[in-house]
Amino acid sequence: MQIGVPKETVENERRVALVPSVVPLLVRSGHNVLIESQAGLSSSYSDDAYEASGALISKSTTDVYASDTILKVQAPSVEEVNILREGTTLIGVLQPLTDHQLVKALAEKNITSFSMDSVPRIARAQSMDVLSSMASIAGYRSVLIAADALPKFFPMMMTAAGTIPPAKGLVLGAGVAGLQAIATARRLGAVVSAYDVRTAVKEQVESLGATFLQVELDEESEDSGGYARELSATSQDKARHTIHNAVKEADFVITTAAIPGRPAPVLIEADMIADMKSGSVIVDIAAEGGGNCELTQPGEIVVKDKISIHGPLNLPSSLPTHASQMYSRNMINFLNHLVTESSIVVDLNDDITSGCLITHNREIVHEATVLAMGDQNVR
Repeated sequence: MQIGVPKETVENERRVALVPSVVPLLVRSGHNVLIESQAGLSSSYSDDAYEASGALISKSTTDVYASDTILKVQAPSVEEVNILREGTTLIGVLQPLTDHQLVKALAEKNITSFSMDSVPRIARAQSMDVLSSMASIAGYRSVLIAADALPKFFPMMMTAAGTIPPAKGLVLGAGVAGLQAIATARRLGAVVSAYDVRTAVKEQVESLGATFLQVELDEESEDSGGYARELSATSQDKARHTIHNAVKEADFVITTAAIPGRPAPVLIEADMIADMKSGSVIVDIAAEGGGNCELTQPGEIVVKDKISIHGPLNLPSSLPTHASQMYSRNMINFLNHLVTESSIVVDLNDDITSGCLITHNREIVHEATVLAMGDQNVR
């Protein structure tokens, strides 16, 4: 099987789907690996490094897309879909719940597509969980943004001029990104509190040295996939009160709450920001989904009443070397799961395969995507 890795074309995307260190694993299994020239350059991986690892280099995008299997980070553009060969297998972060036009185009062209952001959250799929890998990077990076923007020290400083108290941080959402944000902020010396509707994460938060802000709810707050569920109006009011009080005391706030395929829930409203201390910082990791802060502008820094609100996009791409390395390991593990005797086997009875298979045999087969598309689907 020939595996093709093209250059990413989305603006500011610096990651690559495979790094040189994993190429020998594929070559030893009998696969040919074709890398588009300079595909890894933005991640600090040269063409020479790929060739030394056993890959072939091509300057032709069309030749790379003629491969049996295409590995990408971001979803392909319309132009890239047009040069895909019918019957090709495509693997990447396709965001099928929101990018319905792409899904339809892939089905119409008879592309077997797998979306790495749809890998089910089950124990045997952990090594393939791209969302967790990238969320960890985003959580780490968000704290560095906050530390850079905050006009204060993070740690307590004992100086000849007196003792300076540590910064107080608040992390909203204690998933992978939130837990990494807590750990990073604690390493930098900040005092951290965290809130999540899922009380099951309390022990994890406290194990990292943070204080868990608990709200007693009269409903289940976690779905079967491990994600936070949308709360009732009564529960939201309870949570809002807790968050408001915590925000007033915080020097920096990291927000991470996201619901797959839906807009991010608004957790910090404008009136809460008005009560924050002058010079405080909000870093909204959920900006790509609209943001957890009412005033977030995706991709921008908004300053309101001397409070800076950061809405960074694609944070994993800001650390492309390690982000690509982690993504590659997830990808290799997923390929090992799919491939039998040098060919991809689509086993619809397997939870992992069926859970992230989006299009196959000219049909949209991913149940959640079909439901999200409604009358738009082509089945």
